[in-house]
Amino acid sequence: MSQLKMPDVDETLIARRAEIARDLRSLIADPESVIDEEHGRLVYDSDGLTAYRQPPFLVCLPSSTSEVSAVLRYCSDHNIKVVPRGAGTSLSGGALPLADGILLGMAKFNKIVEIDFDNKCVVTQPGVTNLGISKAVDHAGYYYAPDPSSQIACTIGGNVAENSGGVHCLKYGLTTNNILGLEVVLINGDVMRIGGKHLDAAGYDLLGVMVGSEGLLGVVTEVTVRILRKPETARAALIGFGSADAAGDCVADIIAAGIIPAGMEMMDRPAIHAAEDFVCAGYPRDVEALLIVELDGPAAEVDDLCTKITEIARTRGATSTRVSENEEERLAFWAGRKAAFPAVGRISPDYYCMDGTIPRAQLAPVLKRMAEMSEHYGLRVANVFHAGDGNLHPLILYDANVPGQLETAEEFGADILKLCVEVGGVLTGEHGVGVEKRDLMPHMFTETDLAHQQRVKCAFDPEGLLNPGKMFPTLHRCAELGRLHVHQGKLPHADLPRF
Repeated sequence: MSQLKMPDVDETLIARRAEIARDLRSLIADPESVIDEEHGRLVYDSDGLTAYRQPPFLVCLPSSTSEVSAVLRYCSDHNIKVVPRGAGTSLSGGALPLADGILLGMAKFNKIVEIDFDNKCVVTQPGVTNLGISKAVDHAGYYYAPDPSSQIACTIGGNVAENSGGVHCLKYGLTTNNILGLEVVLINGDVMRIGGKHLDAAGYDLLGVMVGSEGLLGVVTEVTVRILRKPETARAALIGFGSADAAGDCVADIIAAGIIPAGMEMMDRPAIHAAEDFVCAGYPRDVEALLIVELDGPAAEVDDLCTKITEIARTRGATSTRVSENEEERLAFWAGRKAAFPAVGRISPDYYCMDGTIPRAQLAPVLKRMAEMSEHYGLRVANVFHAGDGNLHPLILYDANVPGQLETAEEFGADILKLCVEVGGVLTGEHGVGVEKRDLMPHMFTETDLAHQQRVKCAFDPEGLLNPGKMFPTLHRCAELGRLHVHQGKLPHADLPRF
């Protein structure tokens, strides 16, 4: 008796992948830029949130706006999901691939288009690194202000997607404060230009909508950024304290005195020792908390402000103060802070990097609560963060090889983020929501808030093909959202998960 042959799902999938790959190769100049073989796809199975991995269905690496337009139009016509990706340094899973979606890598968009010193701006492709922009204008005494710790690797396109900040965002702002214009390709292939070299774009603030939209609204193919003159003088101070509470209170006192440093960072004992062992930056080892405070501007003003902040620090019980005497020493102070994340990797097999923002006045009580949580969960935590704007980056130390520790670290992290919201802060300062904070969104936003946010997505991406599964805990079809009448904070049929 002959046996019925059951359909082979894998063979069907392989055939479908080959068919789509063939179609995509016909749309771009370099056929090798479509990757469908397994080993090639595995390279892209994760972003910086490495606890989550998923090989993409296909990888496509276009090299021009017209190719991005053609690929997105094809995906729209064939109802295929798309996940945009820059350098993959996202720490919230924003670039996590989909098993049934195309990963659209923007690494080939790596050229600076124009440097315009007259208008103090740079027009660049999204694959240029953050630090690459500053290096391109350094010879003329200019720089690009936002400087994430990953600036040597992260790209400006990714910075736009996540609204990245950095150690100097206190005085100079986040990415959104330093972007003048964007070229964006929509899911139907239309190319849209927002803003330009002028200071403000007319009409609705679409720049504000796009920056921080995490690839849910469109694919950025060109960015116009604001560049600044380097300050005449910059000096950094290392200020040590016997407790994190005292350091947190000092941060509030400096701002209350009307002083806005270029940057104000804080590290606790575990982070201090890890960074010093790694970089030898000259950090004091006998303190519980360390502030790095940078002042910039005219030399006389900087000298005066350095004196004032050291006086404020002493009134808060600072145990050590040291102000940089030259540029080499200032850069050494920052080298330890910039290397803090990889340095912590030397003292723990794994760590989970969080990102939440709180009012500055809540620094001391929040750090105390986090220490209590550390005891409760039995996991160490190292703190290194942007103290000036209250953007916390606690690093929860764990070992993924110990069963249950990753899950415990995630529970610990969720409690930290809920605490941030509880004291008047927000779930993210610069890392974005992605998949990491997606299910915590109802803790911060009402069902009405989330419904209206999804309506914005529907205006750009009516079929929900761009980076689906990110940011929103429950997705509604655009037609459904159009039928719903939202009132008094209640959204029918939402069924949102809560923590």
